[in-house]
Amino acid sequence: MPSEQSTARVQHIVIIGGGYVGMYTALRLQRKLRSRMRRGEVAVTVIDPQSYMTYQPFLPEAAAGNLEPRHVVVPLRKVLRRCRIVNGFATRIEHATRTVTVRPAGADATGAPDQRIGYDALVVALGSVSRTLPIPGLAECGIGFKTVEEAIFLRNHVLHQLDIAATNPDDEEVRRRALTFVFVGAGFAGIEALAELEDMARDACRWYPTIDASEMRWTMVEATDRILPEVGPEMGRWTAEALRRRGIEVKTETLLKSAEGRHIVLSDGEEFDAGTLVWTAGVKPHPVVGDSDLPLDDKGRIKATAELTVEGLEHVYAAGDNAAVPDLTDTGDFTAPNAQHAVRQAKRLGDNIAADVCGKPRKPYRHAYVGSVAGLGLHKGVANVYGVKLRGILAWLMHRTYHLSRMPTVNRKFRITADWTLALFFRREIVSLGELERPRQEFELAAGRRTDV
Repeated sequence: MPSEQSTARVQHIVIIGGGYVGMYTALRLQRKLRSRMRRGEVAVTVIDPQSYMTYQPFLPEAAAGNLEPRHVVVPLRKVLRRCRIVNGFATRIEHATRTVTVRPAGADATGAPDQRIGYDALVVALGSVSRTLPIPGLAECGIGFKTVEEAIFLRNHVLHQLDIAATNPDDEEVRRRALTFVFVGAGFAGIEALAELEDMARDACRWYPTIDASEMRWTMVEATDRILPEVGPEMGRWTAEALRRRGIEVKTETLLKSAEGRHIVLSDGEEFDAGTLVWTAGVKPHPVVGDSDLPLDDKGRIKATAELTVEGLEHVYAAGDNAAVPDLTDTGDFTAPNAQHAVRQAKRLGDNIAADVCGKPRKPYRHAYVGSVAGLGLHKGVANVYGVKLRGILAWLMHRTYHLSRMPTVNRKFRITADWTLALFFRREIVSLGELERPRQEFELAAGRRTDV
């Protein structure tokens, strides 16, 4: 599989992205090509800005304090011991020259120049970023929910809003604003984040004597006519009803029109101030995909085949959110951008790359959708698996069991189980560590450089 430009006997496989697809593909290659990598015949490089993979389905529980944030990430260097890890941002892909341009970590501070990394085979596993809209005020005050950093920030932010409300008991306007939380986008990320954080905040209110849980306003805004489409219409309706029974407003067929100055304006005519605005309204392919010479579809995704190769190109592969992968179980459609497909595609992708290296035939990716599970706070959930519909504590247990089984490494499985076990005996912490966003503030004050604290 070496390129015509390659003069070394080492076949260099470069994987851009260390998320689900990137990490699991590299893991598969480590197993399948172990002897060749040991002999120096094959080298695998993984490029990602972070040194870890985030298991996103556990972000809501990390944000709610049910899980230690470090336990929902997997260190790439620990699990990919036979691979070279390059921490940096891939800024350009040029398949014509078989090179990837990378801005290395720390380049902004050190002035280190960009690096050009050549490859014989390329895996594009950049994933997706939040799909935002040109809504006034959204960029200034919106919070995403795709990374562990955003989950930690959101947890600290929500608890800080309770601090603000408790510290201003006589200012109704400040209290109302602080205790109003708006989430936009009723897919898995939005619903689970909203449900878990509302559950956490309601639990935290017992430690705030001046705040009654009924004072909080939690609102879900969804542009379509249903929520959680992944679990089916019936379970989606049940989820909406369950949230409404908890006092959460669920507004379907409603758009966010403006958020300037944290003043929320909705398409149904309602206006109010909110201290928290969380945006989870869909994703789009990573922008670097568009800055490449790879074939793209009308949604900006890389055109992929069922064998997870890129259409019309040799030794270029793509899977996950940044790829349009044909769904062989539903002719004419593409696989959904979710963790279930990403993990399974990565295994097939690793096998296919190994097959190419060894001169064997590739196999197409085919996976029947088995269902979906979602957590809605402690002991609450919804599930639709193999047509069996569950809700309440059984669905919650299935949600935890399924994702625990998919969490990489025995180390992380034990740590997460330990977190859940300890939670049976001790209440979760309600400390806001908002100062983590400004770690040098105290030192600057001591040095006389800040007076506006």
